[in-house]
Amino acid sequence: MFQSFDKAAEQRLTTRPEWMALLARAPQNLLVDALPQSGSGQPQWLRKPETGLMMVQGRAGGTGERFNLGEITVTRCALRLAGADAQAPVGVAYVLGRNHRQAQLAAMADALLQDAVQHRLLEEKLLTPLRQHLQKLQGERHGRAQTTKVDFLTVAREAGSADEQGDEE
Repeated sequence: MFQSFDKAAEQRLTTRPEWMALLARAPQNLLVDALPQSGSGQPQWLRKPETGLMMVQGRAGGTGERFNLGEITVTRCALRLAGADAQAPVGVAYVLGRNHRQAQLAAMADALLQDAVQHRLLEEKLLTPLRQHLQKLQGERHGRAQTTKVDFLTVAREAGSADEQGDEE
């Protein structure tokens, strides 16, 4: 789903809630390509990747009372980058599905984005291409939906003109 924070304001760095929402939907290949390949070893796990279920709620008509729609599979994890001290930022990630590697990469990106120097680099290498990728997906989804659109006024006019032709014969 396309969110309002998928469009970055000009001349402004992305805030943590915004980048967390983007990372939650980031495909693994974009994360692998954008993150620095440091050979510093395994991250310090605060919570290893684990898969569980979350309840999804809906609203009748988008504004009515909430109701439990169903459960989705989610993978989460929390880490500190390898070699970091106890005061280093903690990277956290929640992603849909069972992909532990994707959750780990998203958590690493979260930890790196909390560093001002890395943030500017990853804004360019990760977040901007990710926004473009999500906008492309939204455009494709919109295009598929448009092919099923029915213009009921046109259908009514066509049905009316067919009835008039049948009366003349």
